[in-house]
Amino acid sequence: MKPDTPEHPAPSDAQARRQVAPVICYPVETLPKPDVAAYRAAREGWEKIESVVVPAREAACFNVPAGCFFRIVSIEGPQVGDLNIWSADMSERFYSGKTRALHGTHLSTGDRMWSSFPTLRPLATITDDTLDWYGFDDFGGSVHDVIGTRCDPYTHCLLSDGGQYHHCCHSNLTRAVAKARGMTLEEAEKHVHDVLNVFMCTGFTRDTGQYFMKASPVRPGDYLEFFAETDLFGAMSACPGGDCSSEHSSDEAACYPMLVEVYRPKSAPAGWHGSEVNRYDRSHGA
Repeated sequence: MKPDTPEHPAPSDAQARRQVAPVICYPVETLPKPDVAAYRAAREGWEKIESVVVPAREAACFNVPAGCFFRIVSIEGPQVGDLNIWSADMSERFYSGKTRALHGTHLSTGDRMWSSFPTLRPLATITDDTLDWYGFDDFGGSVHDVIGTRCDPYTHCLLSDGGQYHHCCHSNLTRAVAKARGMTLEEAEKHVHDVLNVFMCTGFTRDTGQYFMKASPVRPGDYLEFFAETDLFGAMSACPGGDCSSEHSSDEAACYPMLVEVYRPKSAPAGWHGSEVNRYDRSHGA
């Protein structure tokens, strides 16, 4: 945080410097735009092939074949969740920082979840979002963020003077991955990464720039839908903070299960050919 009282005087042209117009770091006009209409047309006659309930304050894993859809659904009450996705062999993982740099702090329909280096390709495309009506509120908050990390026991221990809590999303994801992939907890933890905070309503305070959360607007029946651009392995945690209206990493908040549904379309979306790896030539040195 910036100090309440600056320790150094402002230069004479301070105001002019503050008024310099910003420049977008990563202009995305050259990125191929997903054909959302084609994706949605492919849902006609689709078949549900998997349904996974994510218990409250726990996590569960799922698999999505390339060319299929998956939905994260609110089913019993206002609940936010933390999503990790990998390529099926776990050699690629969701890169939240680069996704944020390309699409902004919060994701919605048409945005993509990009993979880690060296592939840097779309792992999944968001094809429907029943909370797209929310936009940005007067506090600067919005839903489905890629600015937070995930609640974790290490930060909880740091900020609670040694408190021990074992149902943080980081812990939940670690246990779920270990069980699904036959790993030890130590092996699985290395794969858990920064998340897409599904349904979570967040932003930054304008005065201190601190990350904030507020009650999620999610209702039972709301969903966030994705199209798998390659074979995926996923893990979803139902956050111990419930709707994150007051706190997380505790057993005090009302928490609810979530649902992950996987659908196979009768045919691929028109013009879809799968996700290609990044074309950067590493032979010249990364």
